[in-house]
Amino acid sequence: MDIFDNQIAAQVAAKLLEIKAIRLQPEKPFTWASGWKSPIYCDNRLSLSYPEVRSFIKENLVKAIQTHFPEVEAIAGVATAGIPQGALIADSLNLPFLYVRSKPKGHGMENMIEGKVTVGQKVVVVEDLISTGGSSLKAVQDLKNAGFEVLGMVAIFTYGFDIANDNFSEANVKLICLSNYSSMLPPALANDYIDDHTLASLVEWRKAPNSWQGVEK
Repeated sequence: MDIFDNQIAAQVAAKLLEIKAIRLQPEKPFTWASGWKSPIYCDNRLSLSYPEVRSFIKENLVKAIQTHFPEVEAIAGVATAGIPQGALIADSLNLPFLYVRSKPKGHGMENMIEGKVTVGQKVVVVEDLISTGGSSLKAVQDLKNAGFEVLGMVAIFTYGFDIANDNFSEANVKLICLSNYSSMLPPALANDYIDDHTLASLVEWRKAPNSWQGVEK
């Protein structure tokens, strides 16, 4: 799991914080579906409503693909949040676009993959957010099962969990992200989204998210 560019990572994080795509509530944690208590909630779909932020993200995802996967022949978005970002990127690169469902469509052709399936085509997968990587890697496997050659994946933001690193490494899938949790903390502190006390707690959450309970008063 690599960050495309450290300077861009800080800029992306700052923009996501500004538009509240990233929300920090260390004193009133969010509860994830896994049951984990979390000081952060990231909804990158909000960036689509802000043209300047949307374009900045799109342009840098395009650069990341051109740098790391220059032989790309098609773009695949992961449903649902990866679909609009993937379509924007495919349009910029003038490449075919398709997307991968989380489960087959319940009627009609019952497709798992929407778009033209071309066996052997070299595809890059687009995600908005990486947590453990489970659903993202399932999409990769679905594409491989359909006959695509998956070059790798790009994403806007990752929490940087060790389990995600291990999962992508085990699956032998190259992942390039624009920004991550560590890159988000300095602009969050500099712009007063958090203070020094909550910063320390946020660092602890990243080390052990399954046991973190919130900021001590």
